[in-house]
Amino acid sequence: MADLLPSSIGTLIRDARKQRGLTQQELAEVLGTSQSAVHRIESGGQNLSLEMINRIAGALDSPLIHAGPAGPMHLRIHGPVTLSGSIAVRSSKNAAVALLCASLINRGRTVLRGIAQIEEVNRILEVLTSIGVRATWSQDKSELELVRPANLRLHTMNVEAARRTRSIIMFLGPLLHSEESFDLPYAGGCNLGARTVTPHLQALRHFGLAVRTTQGFYHAEVDEVTEHERRITLTERGDTVTENVLMAAALFPGRTEIRNASSNYMVQDLCFFLAELGVRIEGIGTTTLVVHGLERIDADVVFAPSEDPIEAMSLITAAIVTGSELTVQRAPIEFLDIELAILSEMGQSYTLSPEYRSCNGQTRLVDITVHPSVLHAAADKIHPMPFPGLNIDNLPFFAVIAAVAEGRTMIHDWVYENRAIHLVELNKLGADVQLLDPHRIVVTGPTRWRGQELICPQALRPAVCLLLAALAARGTSVLRDVYVINRGYEDLPNRLNALGAHIDVFRD
Repeated sequence: MADLLPSSIGTLIRDARKQRGLTQQELAEVLGTSQSAVHRIESGGQNLSLEMINRIAGALDSPLIHAGPAGPMHLRIHGPVTLSGSIAVRSSKNAAVALLCASLINRGRTVLRGIAQIEEVNRILEVLTSIGVRATWSQDKSELELVRPANLRLHTMNVEAARRTRSIIMFLGPLLHSEESFDLPYAGGCNLGARTVTPHLQALRHFGLAVRTTQGFYHAEVDEVTEHERRITLTERGDTVTENVLMAAALFPGRTEIRNASSNYMVQDLCFFLAELGVRIEGIGTTTLVVHGLERIDADVVFAPSEDPIEAMSLITAAIVTGSELTVQRAPIEFLDIELAILSEMGQSYTLSPEYRSCNGQTRLVDITVHPSVLHAAADKIHPMPFPGLNIDNLPFFAVIAAVAEGRTMIHDWVYENRAIHLVELNKLGADVQLLDPHRIVVTGPTRWRGQELICPQALRPAVCLLLAALAARGTSVLRDVYVINRGYEDLPNRLNALGAHIDVFRD
């Protein structure tokens, strides 16, 4: 142990904490210290006594120094299985990260209920706490309280955490209100090909933001804007760019009209949250939003994001690929209508309960019971469109569904350069997926799935597709390094096991 430098010990502690799914703030609370102290320890900026090392090892339930950090998480899936029973959809990952970013514009107390305990949330929380935001979970982890300081400490930002999530780009809108200049690390996240930030920069220029790239960072300068009315037409109807503009507009007094805005589920949740803060927004759910911003937002607010339509589609797919009857509860039907219509055309049988409301008081939910069905290929190509079209994040699941259907289905992923390539990995489990080009695949079914050992692709939805296909595969499949799945899904293996799956979690 004497041979280990503080930086080496800090790296071990950081990795062990992440394997436990804890934020720096949560570890600090267990140790009875501050988040900034944990950040210094993990950065190698603080010498540690043997007593403190043992305390940290005990808190993380990890023999840090003797055995090193836990290795990556893997899944062993035994199939084929038949699922049964019911499972409730949890809250939206994409809404959660938007709301975490939006907490920066509120000088009061923000309480978010039902936030998913996932890696993407953990990364944003690590960034927020590293710049001075106080983040406190309730004892049962059902509520997260966020309180930002009067002055953010951007110079102490956890750059490593920031680089591991594309959501960091949504700090631009909130930070331009309180900072004359600031730096943000380049965004990371899934390996899905190049994603331009140009639409963000074009839209936020209306609020005085100018950005230039430096080595590994965006350097932002903010000039004062005097006009009280602005009209912005987005060059891309993207979810995150719409959210960025909404957060910028919320704290600019006057009227901001946003044309070609996304009306997707996470954007609507952000609008509902901003309305709770006192911001008046017209046109929620449409492609034209009018925001009447405020000079200052200082409100104590409690808000619950709605359920995740992408998780709902994942669970529907699990039922279809395993030929199971399964009830998916609390599914946001408005954001699944097109997907269900396509499934119906392919021969899928399902029933819907009467509608009821999400905890946000706005989003319409149903319970969907999926019945075993014989499917045929879709008559036309399956492709995504901005809401109310088929959700881009739900498109990969149709590759798995097409693989159990009779005939040939073309799937056109025109948004991402690399994601279609990841779906070719289904061939290793017995599927017939032909790559036409980086955006198009042809899937021929039905498939006799077979077990295989795979390395998890660094793209969330294709990785989950492999897991779902493995549920139907004969024999044992191994999916290695599933961190990317943990970015977007909370405790998915155990939740599937409760329905009849046989998934073991292990590390080397």
